[in-house]
Amino acid sequence: MVAGVLIDWGGVLTTSLSIAIAKWIEADRIDGAHYRTVMRGLVDHAYNGDGESVVHALERGEMSGAAFERDLAARLRTVDGAPPVAEGLLERMFAAFDRVDVMYDMLRLARSGGIRTCLLSNSWSNTYPRDDWDEVFDAVVISGEVGMRKPEPRIFHHALDLVGLPGGNCVFVDDIEANITAARGLGIAGIHHRDADTTIAELETLLRLPLRRA
Repeated sequence: MVAGVLIDWGGVLTTSLSIAIAKWIEADRIDGAHYRTVMRGLVDHAYNGDGESVVHALERGEMSGAAFERDLAARLRTVDGAPPVAEGLLERMFAAFDRVDVMYDMLRLARSGGIRTCLLSNSWSNTYPRDDWDEVFDAVVISGEVGMRKPEPRIFHHALDLVGLPGGNCVFVDDIEANITAARGLGIAGIHHRDADTTIAELETLLRLPLRRA
């Protein structure tokens, strides 16, 4: 029986990363095609490559946000051919993340039904809106604060320890397939988040609880 929900933040409890990035590209006049080439290489190495990368270091908190901003700015260019301003780059990238209220409502309803909940997020030195987290999470695991990152098995084990449940009694919700694959390898059920309605429907089936407000 599923009694715990581990859930990502960016792109799951917020609007999609692609929307936020598109707004940032327009606002900072970034060369979008070049950005996508650069980021594809960084992300592919972070999840599929051998050895360490700046993304690994950033997400584990081994590299400061400011240092990563300088590294990333040097790789990118604006439509004028110059590098973007490094200072505040990450904040500008994620500025258009908007909260998805129905997902927070779902977590409140799950908790009221006896389900344990845990935020499990890879951080890019970003600021999280934590005002009502005590109402929706039993535990919080942010990669840069614990020195571990998804899809490393140890960060899932850490989250499971905090909620006091074995993997077989939990479900993990994320928008990155590699993270879901890692969770499933530990016996945790996985939901690949694409939109709130679909994810909530899948969770209602797994948890056997109504997770939408009337």
